[in-house]
Amino acid sequence: MTQPLVGIIMGSDSDLPTMQAAIAVCEDFGIAAEVAIVSAHRTPERMVEYAKSAHQRGIKVIIAGAGGAAHLPGMVASLTPLPVIGVPVPSRHLQGVDSLYSIVQMPAGIPVATVAIGNATNAGLLAIQILATERSELLEKVQQYRQNLCESVMAKQGKLEQIGYEQYLNQI
Repeated sequence: MTQPLVGIIMGSDSDLPTMQAAIAVCEDFGIAAEVAIVSAHRTPERMVEYAKSAHQRGIKVIIAGAGGAAHLPGMVASLTPLPVIGVPVPSRHLQGVDSLYSIVQMPAGIPVATVAIGNATNAGLLAIQILATERSELLEKVQQYRQNLCESVMAKQGKLEQIGYEQYLNQI
């Protein structure tokens, strides 16, 4: 089994459908990730132990998803020397705006990189880019990923030019 380099944690199993995208990005780039439910409110001792020991276990970056009060990313960041990426999970009542505000408004000295509401894909990509600063083969994969994005957009543009916007809209 490959040593996990990314810790993907969430406050509840209901966050897993959102966080699945970060897991998929790690898998796509061939990076092992550990996935865990670590609630800041319901399992605070587990959260403290996870955050304090992650770097000792070989984790290089943590992605923490949380909804509602969304304390998990910030609390973990306060307990670990590792970079933490927060994913605001959409909530039923406030659609994740509450989570976004909770995660992004960290005090000076305890940073949490924060992605858009529900955008665990970008959290996974940011984790990969952080790892790629020390791994040339991973940096090449990131560059190829970006090239593939560019080619995809250019192919869509070519199709738009060929068939016109009205037909293009009908095919979306």
